[in-house]
Amino acid sequence: MEPNLIFTDTHTHLYSEEFAEDRSEMIERALKNGVKRFFIPAIDASYTQKMYDLEKQYPENIFLMMGLHPCYVKENYEKELAHVEAELAKRKFTAIGEIGIDLYWDKTTLDIQKIAFQKQIQWAKKYKLPINIHCRDAFDEIFEVLELEKSTELFGIFHCFSGTYDQALQAISYNMKLGIGGVVTFKNGKIDQFLHQIDIKHIVLETDSPYLAPVPHRGKRNESSYVKLVAEKLSKIYQLPIEEIARITTENSREIFGI
Repeated sequence: MEPNLIFTDTHTHLYSEEFAEDRSEMIERALKNGVKRFFIPAIDASYTQKMYDLEKQYPENIFLMMGLHPCYVKENYEKELAHVEAELAKRKFTAIGEIGIDLYWDKTTLDIQKIAFQKQIQWAKKYKLPINIHCRDAFDEIFEVLELEKSTELFGIFHCFSGTYDQALQAISYNMKLGIGGVVTFKNGKIDQFLHQIDIKHIVLETDSPYLAPVPHRGKRNESSYVKLVAEKLSKIYQLPIEEIARITTENSREIFGI
């Protein structure tokens, strides 16, 4: 492998409890595999300190987002949003995320999920930051909010994109890159069937580790070093050498995050 090959994992939960036993080894494995840039989405206030600790440990490689994950938008969501707002005022982050709407786990919170999503998009515009969107069973609802907020100041990544070709084009029309991870390697993932029609300038790599491990690790714990397996699949889809996939997708991530 070329020593200067740099992969970027634009979405990895390195603080996850699933890495409690071997977090340092897992990060070292990724670094050895050329994954040099890790962008870490927030979930809720309970993970903030863990994120700061990781950043301190790997200041050259780890970059933090701040936000309230839609699955954690509960009755205390105003308090959680106040925490996000306070952190944003305190220091610099690379994005607001992960934010969005999830109707897979709980449909009853849709109204407050929409409120939290829209408010956090407004903060992203205020701080001139990208957003990192979580969408599960909620394309219409997400697009409805993006339509309300669309502007040249709205941009970011549609994390774990698993929609149709038309939904991909719609996401791109709101200045979003598509975060492509393990799903692209699944037999029933479907996105591999049309991705070649999407210009690679709209694509970034991600793992969403510890979730959604690519084949051949599907169903097991995911980790950031596996971003290379996603890149290998994209190399076949786009008929480009893996070095090009690494270069272009890292360049795309710099365009979004500014670093």
